[in-house]
Amino acid sequence: MDIRYGANQRDVKRYTTAELRDEFLIENLYRPDQVTATYSHIDRMVVLGIMPVSKALPIDDGIDIWANFGTSFFLERREAGFFNLGGPGTCDVDGAVYKMGNKDCIYITKGVKSVIFKSDDPGNPAKFYGVSAPAHRVCETRYISIADAAKKPLGALETSNKRVINQFIHPDVLDTCQLSMGLTILEAGSVWNTMPSHTHERRMEVYTYLDIPEGSVVFHMMGEPEETRHIVMQNGQAVISPSWSIHSGCGTASYAFIWAMGGENQAFDDMDNLKTTELK
Repeated sequence: MDIRYGANQRDVKRYTTAELRDEFLIENLYRPDQVTATYSHIDRMVVLGIMPVSKALPIDDGIDIWANFGTSFFLERREAGFFNLGGPGTCDVDGAVYKMGNKDCIYITKGVKSVIFKSDDPGNPAKFYGVSAPAHRVCETRYISIADAAKKPLGALETSNKRVINQFIHPDVLDTCQLSMGLTILEAGSVWNTMPSHTHERRMEVYTYLDIPEGSVVFHMMGEPEETRHIVMQNGQAVISPSWSIHSGCGTASYAFIWAMGGENQAFDDMDNLKTTELK
């Protein structure tokens, strides 16, 4: 498991490009028949990439649970959300098997002992992207298809940010301890996300970018509003966003991204909005 310790905004101002990427960027999430895990000490979030090809993969495959969490199993004191970003597959949650197509989601509650992922077709493997947060109470495991997600249209073509926010793991859809996740899809011709930008001191966020066309990239904007930085993102990569940082992006073509949040609250209007002209 890759361990990332929290960086403060004063030091980040002096980071080189390589240092910025080493601290916040998560690359190579999907490796055949492996579980890839990154543990961020920012709100103790864990980002997972799981790509079963020739065998089924348990959530803790290759992870020393006691050394990393001090528990007897992965979700003993955690909850998790997973999206399938590849071919069709299944998620077995304590014996209950959920079929998951592309962009379908599952929320898995605290206390689940066994989570096993499998692809239907090794030639078109599933790619399970997950985020896990600490949890102090049990909720209800629930599968949500892309068709059943709560859809919130936003933006406009005139401002290059016409998009649909698909809410999956969200207070308006289901009950969780602290984790929230959703999928935003930009329309063709739109390239900006989360603009005008904001911060939320009481919650951190993780983004993963997907459906970036070959040859294109996304410039992920981060840093303090008056000290912005950027990380150039490739398709399928994730980035950690501390509470003090903005989190916006601009692509060379339209794309989609999954946002995941954890922290003190789940009040989505509890944010510090910024005028675009305030950014430096």
